[in-house]
Amino acid sequence: MIETDKKVQILDFEKPIYIMQEKIEELKKISMDTKMDYNSEIETLEKQTQEYKKELYDNLEPYQKLQIARHPSRPNFHDYVNFMTEDFIELHGDREGTDDRAIEGGVARIGGMPVMLIGTVKGKTTKENLECNFGMPQPQGYRKALRLFEHASRFNLPIITLVDTMGAYPGIKAEETGQGIAIAVNLKQMAKLDVPVISVITGEGCSGGALGLAVSNKVMILEHAYYTVISPEGCASILWRDAAEAKTAANALKITANDLLKYNIVDEVIKEPVGGAHYDPELMASTLKEALLKALEEFKGKTPDELKAHRYNKFRALGVFAQ
Repeated sequence: MIETDKKVQILDFEKPIYIMQEKIEELKKISMDTKMDYNSEIETLEKQTQEYKKELYDNLEPYQKLQIARHPSRPNFHDYVNFMTEDFIELHGDREGTDDRAIEGGVARIGGMPVMLIGTVKGKTTKENLECNFGMPQPQGYRKALRLFEHASRFNLPIITLVDTMGAYPGIKAEETGQGIAIAVNLKQMAKLDVPVISVITGEGCSGGALGLAVSNKVMILEHAYYTVISPEGCASILWRDAAEAKTAANALKITANDLLKYNIVDEVIKEPVGGAHYDPELMASTLKEALLKALEEFKGKTPDELKAHRYNKFRALGVFAQ
């Protein structure tokens, strides 16, 4: 990864685009300084740049998509709350004395519809990441989410979860305080909720830490996000004894949005702005909002029994098997 002079981080495979844009800016400056007309050349270069960008991002390798999913400027939970909701009121705590900042949630309106919105939280600065433990929830976070799930079910609020996490926190303290059981209880209780549940993988969706918020009637994923039982680095460390083989693992794991849709792991892929969600967070939020309202309308009027049966059948049919 390199940085531009504006401190905008550019991924290594995006460097040719940055070089082309520099040439366009340079030509514009020459045109202004010399008063010579280079409009035709500039238009040609801009067209070539846009064509190259579209071709590049339409044909990314899995590990390149992984880099976009992990981009530090990618929209986080707070961005989606700001751009997508009205009247968001955060609800704090697990009612056992803690308030894990890696998971946040509360009641809100999306397009005028009341919902319970819950998501994992990543920061964009070191200070923010330390506050939210780099988006890795501890048991207290999953217990807070469970409390909000049950609150929503009691008051007939559809539930939306936004998932972007490297996984549940793997520290000793988390294991001592019940990480495994907290996630397991969430899986069980989410399956029994009386209201529609919609989950969106917005960036990273790793392991049980992601699944603990995604036992849903509909699972959607952003175009450059990924969803996997283990990170490519973790997989490479186990299978090849070398985390540097993460690129090979990413190809083998079938973790990209289109692969997941093909194998029936997710139900819908949501298009991102060219280059990724971080290039236009507001547009991304608007696109996501439209997809969420459409999904909520799909389950409107369903009875609790129908919603639970739908969830059960969906996960029973998960994946594709070969003999």
